[in-house]
Amino acid sequence: MSEPFEPTLESLRTFACPDWFRDAKFGIWSHWGAQSVPRAGDWYARRMYCEGTEQYRYHLRTYGHPSEFGYKDLVRLWKAERFDPEALMDQFAAAGAKYFVAQAMHHDNFFNYDSAIHRWNSVRMGPGKDIVGLWKAAADRHRLPFGIAEHLGATYTWSAVNKGSDEHGPYAGVPYDGNDPAYADLYTTSRLEGRAEAVKVDPWYAADPAWHRHWLAVISEVIDRYQPELLYSDGPLPFGAQSYEAGLQAVARLYNASAARHGGANQAVYNQKDRDASIYQVGVLDIERSQEPDIKADPWQTDTSIGDWFYDVRDVYKTSAHVIELLIDIVAKNGNLLLNVPQRPDGTIDVECSTLLEEVGRWLAMCGEGIYGTRPFRVMGEGPAAVRIDGFTEEAVQWTSADFRFTRKGSTLYAFQLRWPEDGRAVIRTLTPADKVRSVRLLGHGEVEFEQAYGVLVARLPDRAEAEPVSCLALEVPSLR
Repeated sequence: MSEPFEPTLESLRTFACPDWFRDAKFGIWSHWGAQSVPRAGDWYARRMYCEGTEQYRYHLRTYGHPSEFGYKDLVRLWKAERFDPEALMDQFAAAGAKYFVAQAMHHDNFFNYDSAIHRWNSVRMGPGKDIVGLWKAAADRHRLPFGIAEHLGATYTWSAVNKGSDEHGPYAGVPYDGNDPAYADLYTTSRLEGRAEAVKVDPWYAADPAWHRHWLAVISEVIDRYQPELLYSDGPLPFGAQSYEAGLQAVARLYNASAARHGGANQAVYNQKDRDASIYQVGVLDIERSQEPDIKADPWQTDTSIGDWFYDVRDVYKTSAHVIELLIDIVAKNGNLLLNVPQRPDGTIDVECSTLLEEVGRWLAMCGEGIYGTRPFRVMGEGPAAVRIDGFTEEAVQWTSADFRFTRKGSTLYAFQLRWPEDGRAVIRTLTPADKVRSVRLLGHGEVEFEQAYGVLVARLPDRAEAEPVSCLALEVPSLR
């Protein structure tokens, strides 16, 4: 069988999003690795080498100076001793997740699988476990499409700070352990351009062709070994405008491998963050901790977390209501929500995360009919409130009972009323006189009485909502077929 995709922009732009992804709407992500060990949040492997940051001070006072106890030593403390992927996948499936994504590696360059290319991995040291393989087995048991996230593209420049030294204090001028060539395979050979590099985020992708070749070899290994139906790159198509050849080869490999498993039809999805460079769009747009302002013609995805990306004991989590409201607003705009659940270093999740998952699962069991397998209506919704689109801004919206978000499936229009009305009425003004409603159901309750004049629909609701925090009306509109 010939391969349907070539590693070119022209060929990969023919990608069509598979129905499983469009129908799934809600996925769960394990953004987990050795950086969870300190319980001090995201980017620890970088910021522990940035003098003056909170994580530098924490590392100095907890483990010692990074010239004496570096990240190479910290990864060996990760044991994942209570990691139970089967039990966790049970929780994720019960929460309503329809796909699952495991992290293969973060920018820290420590791999969560048994790589033949890279010795710094979770089988040869630390947990002694193939984390990715264990996740895949658990996802396969639940028949959840399995995805893999890679953050390796930015590693080369991201890790340059480990070649520095303190400017002040008793360790001033003492080189960090990243300067030791014995550990260059973990710390990379990148060098600092100046002290300013130690505190700012470096250019996202390295221009070094050797790194491009290394990245492609690693991602090819992951694709061949775990056969993912989703591959997430934390950034644009590698390596952006510098050279996207490696990225194109990886995406073609992903799609062709999937097509070989599915009778010639690709079922895989590549997630990329080329929001402002559509020329490189060869998969599904991913937007980190933000979203689209309106319906997007092509399917897309928001990725976010209940709290910080890596476990942080200081964290303040989103509420289940906030997560549900995000999901509704995103799905109404033709998007999916990929939600990270922070794991402690031992592999468990805390009671707050478990409770949130239970609450989201209960709501989806009642109102998931209006989420799964739906497509956008002609408008995303109505009402005065809207999410704020501003970088990584994710604050909860002060919705009103006049705010609705719409989805549809066949002749059924689903209207999510984002706050329960004090007067017990749902007033929907978007419908036209041609949209004659035959019946109205309140999901979790049953049929309700309604009136419709000049398109405007007024439904009379029961005394209280069975589905909290957001209720959903299912309107039968024969003309929508």
